[in-house]
Amino acid sequence: MPEALSADINSRDTPVNISKHEQRVLHVLAQGGAIHFERLPNGKIRDIRCITRDGHVLTDCDLRLFDRLKKRRFIKSTGGRPYRATRLGISSVNAQQDNR
Repeated sequence: MPEALSADINSRDTPVNISKHEQRVLHVLAQGGAIHFERLPNGKIRDIRCITRDGHVLTDCDLRLFDRLKKRRFIKSTGGRPYRATRLGISSVNAQQDNR
């Protein structure tokens, strides 16, 4: 197996360091929540709101955290729709008990 290919496979198997706030947001998104956003006229994102599947707003999510999640490809928006967790984001989240 070529070294470049084996290095790519091994990089997916290693655990990713995710902060407590990132974990919380990704957990909400994995359960069906979404990040709604507003854009400026130049296309940049101005404001975001993380909404749980029950309609509550998660206050831990800010623009800095949003940018970090987006840069690491844990979240994605398609066709102007709200941001959702990607497969990578869902697989990177530690399992948490659902306290319903």
